[in-house]
Amino acid sequence: MREGYEGTGPGAITPDGCAVELYSRLPVGDEPDIIAAAVPAGARILELGCGVGRMTHALLDRGFDVTAVDESAEMLERVRGARTIRGPIERLDVGETFDVVLLASFLVHAGDVEVRRGMLRTCARHLAEGGCVLIQREGENYHTDVPRERVDPSGFTVRIVSADPVGDGVDSVHAEYLFPDATWTQTFRARPLTREQFEEALAEADLTVDRYLTDDGMWVRAVRKSSRTAMS
Repeated sequence: MREGYEGTGPGAITPDGCAVELYSRLPVGDEPDIIAAAVPAGARILELGCGVGRMTHALLDRGFDVTAVDESAEMLERVRGARTIRGPIERLDVGETFDVVLLASFLVHAGDVEVRRGMLRTCARHLAEGGCVLIQREGENYHTDVPRERVDPSGFTVRIVSADPVGDGVDSVHAEYLFPDATWTQTFRARPLTREQFEEALAEADLTVDRYLTDDGMWVRAVRKSSRTAMS
């Protein structure tokens, strides 16, 4: 396990505390529709942190060509129909570029600043000319509106139990997922980022916001900063 990360419940647990069986059960939301509306049809997508392929499979169904990356072999075993690559996102170098690089699941909020920087450099490194990076951010009150819970229409409950400061602007977040037949927990470290801090982090990797895709600002389309500057 990575320091500050842990998980409990049936089945394999990944180094960042994710339970493979849990993520195999979680439904995909509106994320694939948001992505499809922001990129060209049939685009080549590099999906970073694909997990069991919840979004991967939905994107494949919409006609995209997806290369799915995760550091967990157990997660990648659940992915079907996509090229898969195993490895840590922050050190990834596939040796090719893509129309779209996808960094979802709030990964940009990694507690370790160097890990975040590495992830964003990976995004920029794999971006084709004229391409874009799609990033999912935390909601505005993610760290302050605790405890809270949501009952999913499919019949399970997710609780964000706590988000406790552990120093250097990082919180330890504890989540619970309650199903009728099983319970999983996950503890992980996350760094709150204001919109200004988020945009500064992008700039460090030669990226800039092209536009915010949702009213809540949680989905962002970014492009290479140097390319946009040259066009203006």
